[in-house]
Amino acid sequence: MDSDFETSSPEADITSTVLRAVRSRNAYEQTVERLLEIVKLGLVPYGERLPPERDLAERLNVSRVTIREGIRSLQQAGYLEPRRGRFGGTFVVYKPGSSIDGRPIDSRLVASLSDILAFRHVVELGAIELAATRQLTDRQETTLLDRLREVEKAPAEGYRQADARLHLTIAELTGSAMVTRAVAEVRMAVNDLLNALPSLETPLVHSNEQHVYMVRALLAHDAKRARKFMLDHLDATAALLRGFLG
Repeated sequence: MDSDFETSSPEADITSTVLRAVRSRNAYEQTVERLLEIVKLGLVPYGERLPPERDLAERLNVSRVTIREGIRSLQQAGYLEPRRGRFGGTFVVYKPGSSIDGRPIDSRLVASLSDILAFRHVVELGAIELAATRQLTDRQETTLLDRLREVEKAPAEGYRQADARLHLTIAELTGSAMVTRAVAEVRMAVNDLLNALPSLETPLVHSNEQHVYMVRALLAHDAKRARKFMLDHLDATAALLRGFLG
């Protein structure tokens, strides 16, 4: 992936949606939030370089000073690392399952579990149903299948980010930036909850099977079945979350 997002790749489309302009109030806090989204969702994966400060400032409609402050904060928190030299820049050092994820989960997040799951049902069921009704280009279909293969081959430590990218790609296929932003928002909350769970192999096998059914139905333009398979998928995750955290 080109970390500077100079191409018209699907990842660039999704990242552009997530890296939307912040509001004038709380610019610093919103900048940190946007940067965390692209890091924790794996849109800039571990070991890759963030786009240049000037590009981030332009995308978020904030000053480069604000960008530097946000990056500095995430460096101090252990998500990013500055590197000097010809190929220097700011690189992602966040890994799912690292000590960052090992911190005690926010009790407020657990308390809002039902709310998060309800929101996820609304936005992700609607997203795949709408995506299944749209006429996709060859490039979009290829990208979707690539994301499916990516999550199938993902190692355990990178599975949740690969899973998130597949779901974000489905949202992007709706053609709605608002839907994509909503899915990104709920995936942030869901991933934080999932990171508190023990690593289990069987749920990942089931999840991959469900992904295949979802993608097949979407590509067949069978909105009803696509919605059903997504519902099964969401209910399985919800059961695990309620079992471990409820």
